[in-house]
Amino acid sequence: MYQLSKTVCLLFLLISLVVSPAVAQGGFFIKDGQRQVEIPFEYTNNFIIITVLFNGVFPLKFIFDTGAEHTILSKREVSDLLRVTYEREFRVTGSDLKTELIAYLARQIRFDIPDKVTAPREDILVLQDDYFRFEEYAGVNVHGILSANAFSRYMIRINYDRKVITLYDRESYKLREQGFVALPIEIYRNKLYLRTDMFVQRDSMVVVKLLVDTGAGLPLLLFSNTHEMLHAPENALPTNIGMGLGGYLEGFTGRVAKLNLGGFSENNIVSYFQTIDSAMINSEYLNGRNGLIGNTLLGRFTVIIDYQNAKIWLKPSRNFKKEFVYDRSGINLIASGAGFRTFNVQSVLPGSPAEEADIRRGDVIVRVGLAPAAILSLGDLQRIFQKKPGKKVTVIIKRNGKRMKKKIVLRDLI
Repeated sequence: MYQLSKTVCLLFLLISLVVSPAVAQGGFFIKDGQRQVEIPFEYTNNFIIITVLFNGVFPLKFIFDTGAEHTILSKREVSDLLRVTYEREFRVTGSDLKTELIAYLARQIRFDIPDKVTAPREDILVLQDDYFRFEEYAGVNVHGILSANAFSRYMIRINYDRKVITLYDRESYKLREQGFVALPIEIYRNKLYLRTDMFVQRDSMVVVKLLVDTGAGLPLLLFSNTHEMLHAPENALPTNIGMGLGGYLEGFTGRVAKLNLGGFSENNIVSYFQTIDSAMINSEYLNGRNGLIGNTLLGRFTVIIDYQNAKIWLKPSRNFKKEFVYDRSGINLIASGAGFRTFNVQSVLPGSPAEEADIRRGDVIVRVGLAPAAILSLGDLQRIFQKKPGKKVTVIIKRNGKRMKKKIVLRDLI
């Protein structure tokens, strides 16, 4: 079954600058004479993570993000330590589309992916504070967002199965493989958008405009008040969609019956529904979009992106036909401590198996079955809580210094 983490839906894409034209990116270059280069990545909790050498000194981990307008460093202590000069201050709109945050422009930063590619003069934004708190939700230390536009001079191929991004010299590239289907896209402010058919219910088709976003660790997010047919299903669950710039995103989780992508169809898709401020619906920032497609759906394809000709190619991969599985416990966990191996219950869904087992907010998971939590990752725990309906999961928790044994009987929640 295809596993989906409900606790790692961090939406890094939702960033808008008051004065964005001042920020420019030089982009990456492959070595002279090379026609292609492969860049390996980690795929952790549905995020593409690339290790980049910052100013020739620090190896940092960045989310590869087609939904980000700019490259962003979230750990200001890194740039402060290297005495990076900040040219000006920007006001940034957070993921709640309301909260105003502060970022600084740093020019001509050097990025290297050693022995692969170099970006000698990148203009980036440095956040005043680490608003992401990515570690809590993914159990992985990440330092920022790498805008995919930095690779836009090349053809970009994302192979989720092999965990490799391949850059091809545009002049020599030819698509020789069978099975790819081309879709036209719109490119606006360095972001990719496509229009396609969606059936929220089996009998209700709607044409939607979606941001193609590798910086979102979810399948679909829909803005429910951008179209009358995009409302959450009756059995949708109220939930924290995730964490983004500016705070938690509140909404609902349900399923979309069908999404068409260039002749390919995905069915019964776990989807998130968010109501946004009505004043934002027709804003330049939203660019008329109804939502986004994230990695959990994109990862079912091999994806080729052509920024210059505004096209994207898709070819089904080995996960294409697998079931979308949602959490079956009702527990929302965050990670902290050394190695991110302390697991705290952030919330419990009312009426869920976890509530019935008397799991409470603030409890610490110390053992699951025979395995101490200290040897598990956050992703491991999420996979355990997505096992088949009827599975009994015994957990040891710590509450107010006392250890307690609880038994959770998993079941479908949506």
